[in-house]
Amino acid sequence: MFENAAAWIPASRARLEVSPAPYTHPNRSEIVIRNRAVAINPVDRYKQNGGNAMYSWVKYPFVLGSDVAGEVVEIGDGVTRFAIGDRVLAHAVGIEKASNAASGSAFQLYTVVRERMAAAIPEFLAYENAAVLPLAISTAACGLFQKDQLALEYPSASAKPTGQTLVIWGGSTSVGSNAIQLAVAAGYDVITTASARNFAYVRSLGATQVFDYASPTAVADIVAALRGKQLAGALAVATGSAAQCLDIVAASEGRKFVSIATGGASFDEISPDKSVTPQLASLGMRLVASTLPLMIRASIRGIGAKFIWGSSLMNNEVSTILYEKFLPAALADGRYTAAPEPLVVGHGLDAVQRAIDVQAGGVSAAKVVVTLGD
Repeated sequence: MFENAAAWIPASRARLEVSPAPYTHPNRSEIVIRNRAVAINPVDRYKQNGGNAMYSWVKYPFVLGSDVAGEVVEIGDGVTRFAIGDRVLAHAVGIEKASNAASGSAFQLYTVVRERMAAAIPEFLAYENAAVLPLAISTAACGLFQKDQLALEYPSASAKPTGQTLVIWGGSTSVGSNAIQLAVAAGYDVITTASARNFAYVRSLGATQVFDYASPTAVADIVAALRGKQLAGALAVATGSAAQCLDIVAASEGRKFVSIATGGASFDEISPDKSVTPQLASLGMRLVASTLPLMIRASIRGIGAKFIWGSSLMNNEVSTILYEKFLPAALADGRYTAAPEPLVVGHGLDAVQRAIDVQAGGVSAAKVVVTLGD
């Protein structure tokens, strides 16, 4: 029997505490991973700071975290893709309502994950690099490939040019970094935005043109760059960028759809040091004030728009396309880069809370990671 431990969130809005955790055996079509690296996502902080405003079904104590990389130590019935000892990354979905199990979350030594949400990784890929991918690549894939989103062609090693151009607003973010690569691997030309210091970075991922999101002429410049091109739609990653994407899509020829990863207001605004109720009320009003007019504008213009739920692929074919058919070979062949770079801020479960605090301070073209293991 393996001895497990976790960085538990003991109560609503509480700081994480490290203590023993039960080791859970996998059910059918599940595997258990001995985690060697975990990554921090904004949603971890949002849940901690916002309490029951998000994932209200969670009962405390609980374990947070979505991104893991490590070795398979046990496989459940029906598992055919993995064997004990395999090196893998996985999107842990323990906090999702369909799972709602602390054993399925990342911030612990052993995590139970669904086989369909895991991918083998090559020997040359360090665990800390692999851990940056899961939630970000899942979110990007949901927005790009799900039938209720942009519904692009799937990525593959033999994808042919589609002759279409995708706009990604927020290319240097974790989601944007993966969206660029996935879209290029599916045969699309990519125009993106970033700060000037990250222009070279997003180009290295495959973007053909990049514009400074802070420029007052960014929207007009992108519309001009799209003249004579067929638009595949737009992916709004950066906070508040859906409005700009709507303007670009409205003025361009092609697919009239915006897939939205981030709304016009953010849980970043919730302070852990203040009473949560008035903060949530204020945030709720800002979300309504930014979202309702946006959707009305989209409808009037004949533009489809929908928010992404980054774990929804666990229930459809996109997870199979991504984690089984595309990613393992693409990583092994060097066709796909684990991006952005990991910012390792500590080792061991005791470092997870500090890592969340570091992530709250903001990072650029990087993802905060904690390593685990002996």
